[in-house]
Amino acid sequence: MSEVHAIRVHRHGGPEELHYEAVEVGHPGSGEARVRHTAIGLNFTDVHHRTGRYPLAQLPHVIGMEAAGVIEELGPAAPAGLAVGDRVAYASEKPRSYAQATVMPAGRLVKLPPGITDEIGAALILKGLTAQYLIRSTYRLGAGETILVHAAAGGVGLILCQWAKSLGARVIGTVSTDEKAQLARQHGCDHPIVYTREDVAARVRELSGGAGLPVVFDGVGASTFEISLACLRRRGLLVSYGSASGVVPPIELFRLNRMGSLFVTSAGLADYIADREELLQRADELFGVVAAGKVQIEVKQRYPLAEAARAHRDLEARRTAGSSILLP
Repeated sequence: MSEVHAIRVHRHGGPEELHYEAVEVGHPGSGEARVRHTAIGLNFTDVHHRTGRYPLAQLPHVIGMEAAGVIEELGPAAPAGLAVGDRVAYASEKPRSYAQATVMPAGRLVKLPPGITDEIGAALILKGLTAQYLIRSTYRLGAGETILVHAAAGGVGLILCQWAKSLGARVIGTVSTDEKAQLARQHGCDHPIVYTREDVAARVRELSGGAGLPVVFDGVGASTFEISLACLRRRGLLVSYGSASGVVPPIELFRLNRMGSLFVTSAGLADYIADREELLQRADELFGVVAAGKVQIEVKQRYPLAEAARAHRDLEARRTAGSSILLP
């Protein structure tokens, strides 16, 4: 056993419930690895775990879903191709990353290519895999299509905009400020809509010649759900993949019929990387578009791990843009 520092939640609540404290991390068992973190990703899912919107299995509990680091120790029966000293990143199946080190299933680890730094790996792995499955599997985006990306200046949003643009799509995105509109535009968003002063659905109808869109990618949730439906064309698809503003309330199914036989799906990363082969295939494509310069990851905010509460306050107040990381 060895002692490291971590951020743990002892009871659900505000950022003040994030406690930086010593915890014990043991040795890996069969199929496990001990990873020393060098950079940790910050996501709105972390807020949901802190508040209890996504309840933690037990308390106290370390939170955090993605990180990069170095393999310190491998248990027996670890997957082939991994070795002590490898630089790796992961999108976790359960909260664990707000710590200096962790023991976890080795099959969830992905080796980082030489051209991707630890900071970029931590900022990229969960958000980038999310973008990958959204536009390559949930809806296989083609050239010439027009899409809507909510929170286009956020971590997933900036990746979606760039990747979609590289595929030949036309990208509309929603943002909260003119500064974020400029950031989104610099990353492939053709038409940023500042939702704090513009009617999003009306603007989308204008940009689509009144037809609406084939697909909307919505990681915001409750506050954007109705807007997203209103932006779709006949038989269009709403892909809900997050709930930053709250969980989407129940919907009367026949409404989708009346609005144009619409499709709605609630998509989650875990179901798209359920086995190691699929995880590695998606990661390879993600790393490939980054290596080719089609997707660039910018870490806009860095916080010491001990100041995770400040990071959460900034995230909830929408003071962040792009990707943010914690440094252990």
